[in-house]
Amino acid sequence: MIVEDEMIIGANISLQLTQLGYEVTGLVSRGEEAIRHVKQYNPDLVLMDIQLKGPLDGIQTVELIKKEIDIPVIYLTANADNEHFNRAKATNPNAFISKPFKKLDLQHAIELITDKLLYKKPEEEKIEECVSPFVQSDSIYVRRNERMIKIMIKDIYYFEADRNYCKIYAKNRECLLVMTLKEIDEKLPQEHFLRIHRSYIINLSHVDEVAGSHVVIGRKAIPLSKTLRQGLMNRLQTF
Repeated sequence: MIVEDEMIIGANISLQLTQLGYEVTGLVSRGEEAIRHVKQYNPDLVLMDIQLKGPLDGIQTVELIKKEIDIPVIYLTANADNEHFNRAKATNPNAFISKPFKKLDLQHAIELITDKLLYKKPEEEKIEECVSPFVQSDSIYVRRNERMIKIMIKDIYYFEADRNYCKIYAKNRECLLVMTLKEIDEKLPQEHFLRIHRSYIINLSHVDEVAGSHVVIGRKAIPLSKTLRQGLMNRLQTF
């Protein structure tokens, strides 16, 4: 969501974000509208101009929003004096960009937030640790303690690298495999799976959306390498 009282500036930011592959849930100009929009659309990130017209400025708006939902915020402002900066800092923003800013500055700030927050799994989430899997044409068996657990290929969403391990994210189950992403890639049936990033292998049948820098699977944004994007598009055309 973009909150900007200069609509020409806001429209330009919206265009830049769309070109970068992001979806803009709304462009609003007042704090009260921003609060209503967050409650209705639950965006992943807010770009907030500090100087807004009306009873609420951007900092007050963020304070009220964060009472309802903990959401990443990037402040945009032409007034970067210490008073405004210190007030903004107290709301724990994720970035602070002074106007005028370059498109690349905004892109980098959003990508940093994406890496730290959008792909982060909840700390309380429990992941089973399993050893090397036995791969069949329609399923994967993973060994956990003395048991063999069957995971259907059609239920696997994606694999994620975790140093010398990798994680399976599947329907109703997540496992940590004691093997690298490269090793599992060599075992997987290539008609179903494709590596789209150094840290991710996806199940092509679960791709909901392809953007410039990521794909969406089950409402999760997964990074997409520029060099591998065309290969993904080619596979989707024949899948």
